[in-house]
Amino acid sequence: MALRLGMVFEDRPVKLTLELPAALHRDLVRYAQVHATEQGLDQALPPEKLIAPMIECFMDSDRGFSRHRSEK
Repeated sequence: MALRLGMVFEDRPVKLTLELPAALHRDLVRYAQVHATEQGLDQALPPEKLIAPMIECFMDSDRGFSRHRSEK
């Protein structure tokens, strides 16, 4: 089964500071390793580079939010 997150592209960032539970951070590091393998990258991206695309993917798949977004 493939990961839902595809290739990660650079965009103009907005800096946020957040705290993650240690277990979630470990899972994010592991996810980055699997993602690199699936995408054919030489090395895993830093975990912080995956957070924004993961949130975007989640929001895009949320039908309730999609309805509200289209009401603009």
